[in-house]
Amino acid sequence: MSSNDDSTVRLTAWVRGRVQGVGFRWWTRSRALELGLVGQARNLDDGRVAVVAEGDRERCERLLALLRGGEAPGWVDEVVEQWGDPKGGFDGFVEA
Repeated sequence: MSSNDDSTVRLTAWVRGRVQGVGFRWWTRSRALELGLVGQARNLDDGRVAVVAEGDRERCERLLALLRGGEAPGWVDEVVEQWGDPKGGFDGFVEA
């Protein structure tokens, strides 16, 4: 990932549904690594999973489509997205 490339972005996605305790974070990590993204997927106290991914915008958009696509473990009711500039600080993609 080139850190000063205009196409490099940060995607934050809050995923609501049955996404905790079903392997959703592991599945998300696997898809993100396949796409060459860095970031994290972590459980939130309210039952959602927060996904933060940095990399090429097209690859982040592909991850977002996968999160919404119905193939993930459990089920997804809603994904709320936020786009921004990359902040760095990630080494790979982790389940936090």
